[in-house]
Amino acid sequence: MSELSVSPQDNPFRHAGFRRLFAAQAVALAGTGLSTVGLQLLAYRLTGGQAAPVLATALSIKMIAYVFLAPICGGLAHRTSRKSILVASDALRAGLVLLLPLVAAEWQIYLLIFGIQALAAASKPALQAIIPTVLPDQATYMRALSWTRLAYDLETAGSMMLAIALMAAGSGFELLFELNSGAFLLSALLIIFTRLPKAAPAERTGRILDDITFGLRSYMATPRLRALLALYSGAAMVSGAVLVNNVDYVRTVLGGADYLVAVTMLAYGAGSMAAALATPLILRRISSRQLVSRGALLAGFAALCLIFSPGLFPALVIWMAMGAGGAWVYTPSGGIINRSSSPADLPAYFSAHFSLSHLAWLASYPLAGWLGTMLGLPATGLILGLVCIALALAGARLWPRQEQDEIAHEHEAVEHTHKHSHDRHHQHAHQGGEAEEPHSHPHRHPPVRHSHDYVIDLHHTRWPAG
Repeated sequence: MSELSVSPQDNPFRHAGFRRLFAAQAVALAGTGLSTVGLQLLAYRLTGGQAAPVLATALSIKMIAYVFLAPICGGLAHRTSRKSILVASDALRAGLVLLLPLVAAEWQIYLLIFGIQALAAASKPALQAIIPTVLPDQATYMRALSWTRLAYDLETAGSMMLAIALMAAGSGFELLFELNSGAFLLSALLIIFTRLPKAAPAERTGRILDDITFGLRSYMATPRLRALLALYSGAAMVSGAVLVNNVDYVRTVLGGADYLVAVTMLAYGAGSMAAALATPLILRRISSRQLVSRGALLAGFAALCLIFSPGLFPALVIWMAMGAGGAWVYTPSGGIINRSSSPADLPAYFSAHFSLSHLAWLASYPLAGWLGTMLGLPATGLILGLVCIALALAGARLWPRQEQDEIAHEHEAVEHTHKHSHDRHHQHAHQGGEAEEPHSHPHRHPPVRHSHDYVIDLHHTRWPAG
């Protein structure tokens, strides 16, 4: 059963808000790609040719910042405006990036990288949470997800080509950081001039610890999101095998020249981009559950084929299949999260997904590297392909086959205080002086049984049985 239909009117670029947000994201990603090249050259200069340990540590710091800080930032995001988060993150990153060429010790690199990635952990989920509020129509939003996924796929290729051109023209790597700083400032400027819908007030108790843990608790209490995490983790295992071991496979198994490293990665990216663009059309015919499950299985079975040590042309097909399978897991995830949360809690949910999915990446990179070094990529592909398939089957089992839009459920009587508006859960008399909605005062919920679209929030802390 399809979840949406697509028409020319569903083009997200018809909406000025999305055009500016997408441009801001694309510019920031392009700048980040330039800094990635600049960081490699800076580490090489600073260590006298021993850049690998520095880069590995920097990558680990990046993932640690994402995993541990994203839930905190997302849980507290409702306390300030989302536009302020995005603009402040871009402006502060612009300043920190300019400091990188000035470092004189490795610890200074690590400190700056942590600061830059901590700001990214705050801004990236916030941007993901804003897009569905700008594009409330589901079909339009799904097309927007395809384009945002495409922006990530183009980040590496476009930024690398620009960096190569600048280096070939004789520019120093310091220019890469300067361009990244300018990209962040341009991104901030675009966001400043973007009119965003007013955020719905979050119904929270106001306790700091509850806010920080809300996203993770709610995410893991939602069956389809637990399933999504399993499927996403499986796809990350395969993607990690490609990203970490591609160069070794090309040089040792294929016996290829350096340019073939770029060719194989281009095939992987082409498969991912084609799948991302096709996602809205596919979702006209099948559900997100079916697409994500089949995408993870495709990635896993493609990885299994590496055990045969395929030659160049079969390898290109396999790389494209792994890229496409991964994209069919990653691209629909935003729509699944949006469906699983109330509008006010989207930043917390997206931050939880951001953290947990990067935990999967944090596991996949060293595992792929260790297995590739010990056993070679063919055996690594077999092992991680089997892990991906196992996680795909587990995810499909965790995800209910028949999902109802409305779920009948019961509420026990409860008394508490939180910011609220009068809605289906808040219909009570006032004594005067409560101020305009949303407002906060002690109130009592009587026991009730009713039915509506169900998400985990302050009033629904567990998923109904059955």
